[in-house]
Amino acid sequence: MKLLTILFVTFILALIGTKLYQGDWNFLFSGNLGMAVFIIFTGFAHFKFQKGMAMMIPDFMPAKMFWVYFTGIIEIAAGIGLMIPAIRELTAILLIIFLVLVFVANINSSQKKVNLFKGDYSGPGMSYLYKERIPMQIILIAWTWYFGIYL
Repeated sequence: MKLLTILFVTFILALIGTKLYQGDWNFLFSGNLGMAVFIIFTGFAHFKFQKGMAMMIPDFMPAKMFWVYFTGIIEIAAGIGLMIPAIRELTAILLIIFLVLVFVANINSSQKKVNLFKGDYSGPGMSYLYKERIPMQIILIAWTWYFGIYL
């Protein structure tokens, strides 16, 4: 849940910034900027923690490092896409689908007790999935829908 700090702090700072500079609260911009910064940050993590990321991928998937880098690039592209009004809605739809699909890796990671940062099997296990990852995934999907599609 610490990662959500990036989302919320960026959102609040953007809201304050839009109020100060535009004279009004720009929720659409601020919400999408928050998610863009969050998802770009996690995209870059795919390149920094590639060993741990590869361990998250289910065993039936071949070419694990390809998928680590590919999904990192997808996340960075999604962050950029959320900030382009002409493609924001499509980007949000694809990002929601992506978040649902990669949740399989989160389940696998929790079952195997993967420690993403150390690249070993000393992670918290299923308690992380139930207490942190599922709530975070719900927040990310709802946030993306609300700011990227609904508004």
